[in-house]
Formats: sequence, C-alpha cells, structure tokens
Amino acid sequence: MAADTGQADGPAPATQPAGVASAAAQLANWHHDLVEQVDGWAWIRTLNDQLTALLAPWRERYQDNPVLELMHGGRWLGHPLHPALSDLPIGLWAGSALLDFVDRDPPPEGGLDLAGLFTAAGIAAAVATAATGVVDWTVSDDQDRRVGLFHGVLNTAALGLQGLSLTARLAGHRGTARGLGAAGLAVTGAAAYLGGHLVFAKAVMVSRVAGADGPRRWVRVVEEAELPDDVPAGVQADGRQILLYRHDGTLYALDNLCSHAGGLLSRGAVEGLTVTCPLHGSQYCLADGSVRRGPSHQPQPVIRTRVRNGWVEVRGNQPAPRRRPANGRK
Repeated sequence: MAADTGQADGPAPATQPAGVASAAAQLANWHHDLVEQVDGWAWIRTLNDQLTALLAPWRERYQDNPVLELMHGGRWLGHPLHPALSDLPIGLWAGSALLDFVDRDPPPEGGLDLAGLFTAAGIAAAVATAATGVVDWTVSDDQDRRVGLFHGVLNTAALGLQGLSLTARLAGHRGTARGLGAAGLAVTGAAAYLGGHLVFAKAVMVSRVAGADGPRRWVRVVEEAELPDDVPAGVQADGRQILLYRHDGTLYALDNLCSHAGGLLSRGAVEGLTVTCPLHGSQYCLADGSVRRGPSHQPQPVIRTRVRNGWVEVRGNQPAPRRRPANGRK
C-alpha cells in the first residue's frame, strides 16, 4: 500500500514568471500611473497655482451671482451643467468626421459644407462647455484640480485644432481640414477620458452623501449639557459624521459631510439657520437640508434627534420593516 504523501492528484498549477506578473500589473494600472505623472508635471503645478490665484478671488466675489450658480448647474438643475454640455461638441465633431469619412458631401459652390457646419456648431458648443468647466474647476482641490486643468488644456488644444480645421475648410483645403478635424477629435477623446477619471474614479461633482442612511437605531452622541447653543458641533454615530446645532431650544442635525466635496459643515459659519461649507461656500438650510447656494447640487440628509435622560440621541433612516411570517400571522 503506497504511503499518503499529502499531495493532491493532478499537475501542480502553473505560475507566471515574476517578470510577466509585474508587466501584467503595470498594464492593469497604467491609468493610475498616467494620472500620477500628470499630477507631477512642474508646468501643470505652476499653471494651476497661477490660475488659482487669478480665479479664486473672482469666484469668491461673485459666488452669490445667480448666473454663476446656473453655470454650476447646482440647485437649479439638480446636477452639474458641464457634463451635459460636453456631449454636444463631441457629437458634432464626430458627425463632421463621419461625413468626411464617407466623402458624400460634395464641395459647395460657396460657404460651408455640411461637415464644416458640424465643425462650426461644435466650436460654439465647446466654448459654452469650456465656460462651465472653468466655473466647476474653481471648486475642485489638490490632485483633482491639477488633473482637471490638464483636461482643460487638452480640450483647449482640441478647440484650436477644430478652429484651424474650419479655417482650412473655408479656404477650400478640404484634405487639410479633414486631418486637423480628426486630430482634434482624437485630442477630445483623450480629454474625455480624463474627465471620466475625475467623475468615476475620484467622484468629483458627485454627491458625497448619496448612500448615507444610518444609524438605524437611536445612538447617544453628546450630553445635552455639553452642547452649546448657536455653535455648530460635529459628532459621530456608528461611523457617520453628523452636524448638531441648537437654536432657541430646537435641535437641528444634518449629515456633516458636504454633499458637494465632503467638507465638514461643523467647521463652517451658521447665520439665520443657514450653514456655509468652509470648503467651497455651499449653503444649506438647517431645518430641511435644502441647498441655499451652490456649487452644491444635492441637499443634505436630515438626521432625526431627540433628548433622552440628559443625552442627545440621533437616528438616520427608518428601521427596516419586519418580515411577515409565511403563515400570515403577525
């Protein structure tokens, strides 16, 4: 009888050489490496600092202007305006490239051909898109701001290429116009990729409190005697950060993370039951969490409160309903 060696039957699983595994890992993470490289470029950091010094005071001066808030999208639209507008130049320039590719657009006797009309309309849409993008860029931070700046640089280059394409088309150089238009569309695609990274990987301009719903039970957070009147206080309950504020004996509580970019509202000023986020100036009503001023576009979740045995207790969403037994008995 053969001795049991403890080894499983069958061939041993194949392992990849270390070099192959390392190359595969680098290939899978190329986009992260790309973003890190962009963030480390000295010229991007210098340009970022220069534009911030120029535009930050302008934004702070006019942040109450309804036109500026409309350009954010904000409470007027329920989401940022820039992403919706960005589809227009991409679609129009893609249509122009398609017309050039099938080559069924005969040269006009005068004026613009159809592909040129698409190019011109895309340029007009790109200008509006760039304006809203600049406004949104002023309320970003750190690496997101620098990568967003390169996103804008690429879009500016694409806009310039499309402008040159239109000029060449008007001058009758259709071959040159096609090449410039195709190059511009390729640069636009690269810029769109970085824009997608900012939204889907970094959650820029995405609500930071969309999935917040706890705590699902009443939780003590602070003794009532230790909660000062008319002073915002930040507490935690089951890992959720909560803003508490008491005025004239009434307790107010909101999610403490600003829905716009995660700033702590407890560090902001409160005036007339309106709290201002210290990060980018979004304002919320303490009574119902509604947006009083952008750039935020989503309200703050309201947290329920009560005082029991000298303690302030908080609770998030309603408890889950009990499941009814299969026999129908309660």
